[in-house]
Formats: sequence, C-alpha cells, structure tokens
Amino acid sequence: MSELVFEKFPKIGRLKRMCTISEKIDGANSQLAFDSEGNMLVGSRKREIWPEGTEDKPKGCDNHGFARWAYANQEALFAFLGEGRHYGEWCGCGIQRKYGADKKYFLLFNTSRWDAIPSGLEDIGLGIVPVLYEGTFTTDSVTDVMCSLKEHGSRFTFGFMNPEGVVVYHHASRTYFKVTFDGDDMSKWEMEQR
Repeated sequence: MSELVFEKFPKIGRLKRMCTISEKIDGANSQLAFDSEGNMLVGSRKREIWPEGTEDKPKGCDNHGFARWAYANQEALFAFLGEGRHYGEWCGCGIQRKYGADKKYFLLFNTSRWDAIPSGLEDIGLGIVPVLYEGTFTTDSVTDVMCSLKEHGSRFTFGFMNPEGVVVYHHASRTYFKVTFDGDDMSKWEMEQR
C-alpha cells in the first residue's frame, strides 16, 4: 500500500490588484539572454535561433531576421539591457500584420523595467510595447481599453486600424493574459482551422 503524503492547498491570490494592460503586438515572440560578460543567446518562443547561413546551423532558423539583427547589435543591446533574459515581440515590416512599418522592431514586454529607450537604440528598432492602462484590475478596465483600441487603432503605429488586442499583466500573480479581437473564444488550433 502506498503512503499518502499531506499536500497543503495553495494560497489564493487577490484578483483586484495592480495590472498593466499593453497592446498585443502581432509579430514573432522572441528573446535575448545575456550573461555577465555579454555573451548572448537568441531565441524564438520555443527554441534557440541563429542567423541564416551559418555553417553549423541550417537556414530558416532566423525568426524573420531577428537573430541576424540581434548579433549585428549585440554590443549596444547588452550595454543597455544588461545581464538577464529579455522577452519581446519582433514585428513590423514583413511580419504578421506588418503595421505599415518600413522596418522591423523588437518591442520589450517588461514595461515596468524601462522608462524609455535611448534614441540610438530606437533608431535600430528597440522599443517597448505600448502601455494602455495601469491600475487595479477589473474586467471593465479591459473592456474600456479594448473599445479605445478598436476606435482609435494601434498605439504602436498611429493610424493602423487593425490592432490585434491587449495583454494584461497581473502584478500580484505575475501572470500574463491576452484578449484579442478575432477568435478570443477559440484555441490557436481552432483559429488555424477556420
């Protein structure tokens, strides 16, 4: 007979806590990781990636040119971002919704870490996802932000009237949630079958 072990019930978090609602950018989820010496790892959402055409890696591992961009700007990115893992959306020209952009951008997700991006890094395409609301979480706040986004369009590219939706970051639970205009009630697989 197996021995049963006591397991305590996890603490229940409070829902009405601080949240940040940012625009959900339609691009390619990407990441940069730096060690203390500036060595870099570049990745997509699911795996490490490399610039196209390297001898030891097959072509097609570049995630829309993100690895090539990252390695070309490695020193400047490390000087600003520093040691750690940095997640964001690689977007713009030629990627998903394109946003009417004539170049590509890496928009960082961690909106509370940086107030602004230095102009030299903005010039190479580094940015932060647009923050649309900060305050106590309520479903009404999410609805209000979605209505404003639908009416006024993207905050990433003013005048772009086909935004994807929003990402809600709940600070207390350290959890991200997304709300989209199209197919929010469907799984990604169901959306692809449409």
